Amino acid sequence: QAQLVESGGGSVQAGESLRLSCASNAATYSLYCMIWLRQAPGQDREGVAVIDRDGVSRYTDSVKGRFTISKDNAKNTLYLQMDNLKTEDSAMYYCAATYRRGACYVDRRDFAYWGQGTQVTVSS
Repeated sequence: QAQLVESGGGSVQAGESLRLSCASNAATYSLYCMIWLRQAPGQDREGVAVIDRDGVSRYTDSVKGRFTISKDNAKNTLYLQMDNLKTEDSAMYYCAATYRRGACYVDRRDFAYWGQGTQVTVSS
């Protein structure tokens, strides 16, 4: 069983950067797929970036070239570096993880473990 705790959200101006962290009490090297998702008010939850156990990452088109997902297995922590933030990036950001094998893509939703979320607000 994994417990996930996000941190690092905040309020920034457009063009600035934030780094989100997701601390796990389980070994991240053993989690098959980890993901960052976001949900803005009135919108569906959207997968932003995923990383599999081998470190292969994938991104939704709107963040490619601006966001970087990574993990530090020594610290059991998942990260999301967000650069050149835009107002449309404003949302609650969640990390999630699963031990279950399967395709690790941003559209995947069968994650057993979820964090509580951290708010990101980008103003113009």
